[in-house]
Amino acid sequence: MTSYIFDGTFYGLLSAVFESYERKHKQVRLYTHTAYSSDMFGGAITVTTNPEKALRVWKGLNGRIDAQHREEFYTSWYADDLKTWQLLFDYALYIFEHPAGADRDYGHALVLGLSQVARKVSRERHRMKAFIRFEKGANQLYHAVIKPDYDVLPLIAEHFRQRYADQAWVIYDEQRHYGLYYDLHQVQEVVFEAVPAAQEHAAIRQEDTLLDSQEALYATLWKDYFRNTNIKERSNLKLHIQHVPKRYWRYLTEKGDVRY
Repeated sequence: MTSYIFDGTFYGLLSAVFESYERKHKQVRLYTHTAYSSDMFGGAITVTTNPEKALRVWKGLNGRIDAQHREEFYTSWYADDLKTWQLLFDYALYIFEHPAGADRDYGHALVLGLSQVARKVSRERHRMKAFIRFEKGANQLYHAVIKPDYDVLPLIAEHFRQRYADQAWVIYDEQRHYGLYYDLHQVQEVVFEAVPAAQEHAAIRQEDTLLDSQEALYATLWKDYFRNTNIKERSNLKLHIQHVPKRYWRYLTEKGDVRY
């Protein structure tokens, strides 16, 4: 088993696939620089990310798998963990080593595994689209702080750019310490300088004293509406949690200050 160290980017992963064919390595274990320890048994090959080689691999995959599985491959990348990235690497080798149609063989562990991961990431993406709530700051900037299981910010950027095209906003992932900022023209990635987590959270989310003067009123009206339209006799908490898991309640204005 050969060890490859790559930079943890999508192009880096595809470059590693290219490298494995160039070196004729059939069994490869992937590591990022932070995951690899120099005292591990045996040496490791550091893969240099090469956009040209990465694109050649991507085009090669495009010619061998259909549109659905290309989307699943790309979506699964945002699971944001080394185990999934290893799955994608092994899947790519499997596709290149088998005839057309191999991507539809759900009896194979790699094909099934890719589909399952893609489904999980897509579910998180859709829930973020549904549950994110913005607060308006005194500086007129709308902001939301999230903590998704997967790195879905790149997958929801276009949705929020189109839906809130007339207002400046920022969505910040407090777990991965970066966010998306829309300035009424384009969406850009933003990163905070290294500060304690509590300060980082406060800088984005802001305290109530820094919210727009009407924000508290809007929140109260929405909570009242939700409370008044909710029929207690028909309440089904178990079903409600199935559709809106508790870990998403922290984003919902109507849930008040509930935190999970």
